[in-house]
Amino acid sequence: MSRNVDQGVGTVRPLRGQHNVNEGPRISAARESMYSTALKNPIMEMISKLKNFQAAKMQRVQLFEQDLMSMCIAARQLFMDGPMLLHLEAPLRVVGDIHGQFGDLLRILEHCSYPPAATYLFLGDYVDRGKNSVETITLLLSLKLTYPNHIFLLRGNHEAQGINRFYGFFDECKRRYTVKLWKMFVDCYNCMPVAAIISDRIFCCHGGLSQKLMELKDIDLLTRPCDVPDKGLLCDLLWSDPDMTGFGYTPSDRGVSFLYGRDVIEKFLQKFDFDLICRAHQVVEDGYEFFAKRQLVTIFSAPNYCGVFDNAGASMGVDENLMITFHVLRPSKIFGQKATIDPLSANNTEKNVKHES
Repeated sequence: MSRNVDQGVGTVRPLRGQHNVNEGPRISAARESMYSTALKNPIMEMISKLKNFQAAKMQRVQLFEQDLMSMCIAARQLFMDGPMLLHLEAPLRVVGDIHGQFGDLLRILEHCSYPPAATYLFLGDYVDRGKNSVETITLLLSLKLTYPNHIFLLRGNHEAQGINRFYGFFDECKRRYTVKLWKMFVDCYNCMPVAAIISDRIFCCHGGLSQKLMELKDIDLLTRPCDVPDKGLLCDLLWSDPDMTGFGYTPSDRGVSFLYGRDVIEKFLQKFDFDLICRAHQVVEDGYEFFAKRQLVTIFSAPNYCGVFDNAGASMGVDENLMITFHVLRPSKIFGQKATIDPLSANNTEKNVKHES
């Protein structure tokens, strides 16, 4: 065990209710076999190469474009075969924005175990801004195809053509491969689920709440494949943010979607009998941050974001008894030194440290 890694965790609290443990919307053995057999060799080869990224001290991983295209086609179909609103069961681990920081993704997976030894829910924003968006999304899609019942990927606002066309992913695909590959990734993103419920108690999405969300079935009724519109339910689930000072719904400074106040959060939890909202979408200093009397938590998993912010990254564990804990990936204070993962107690205050991500 590395001396930089402490196996302890910071306990928060148990959530209400006891639940049976399984992996949620299971894919049948026949269906899982179909996905893995057709691409088994190239997918496993890509996973092996990607896992070796840090050990080999590579700047990028050489992957064959045709294998990436085949992966996109298979992943797209896998997403289309599933619902827009996932119903998952604990135990699992929730991960926030990665933004192409592939080395940090590897550190999270290495510390918390790769699927199928652990089950993951990712909240979106896999690409853009960081240097290795292709490696990041390729590893996640490859793991999804190989272990579909142990890794679940939600869509973030950067999994959209109108955003990743301008924030790095398009340029990376064009420089390293072709525009055609970028379009195939976008087509895959257009089919991803957008929200998840853990053990009937924790509502998860990338951004947050919407005035258009009258019933949970409204999420499943969203049509696919689809781009992210400028307004409406899908837009809000991926773009909205909690309002630290206001109440109700107010226009967002982002110029898209809304801010929602603590009163909106409380009413939502009461209406649908949830205990917690778990979302991503904003940089937070400690990698996670509670709001509204711990009824909402923001998780951001890219430490030292863009090389500009001195933030930590975090992931949230949910155990069989719905006890939630956090592991924190702290940025190095010395340039070029590996980040370290530490446990952190969740007795933090509600710091108002938010930035666009």
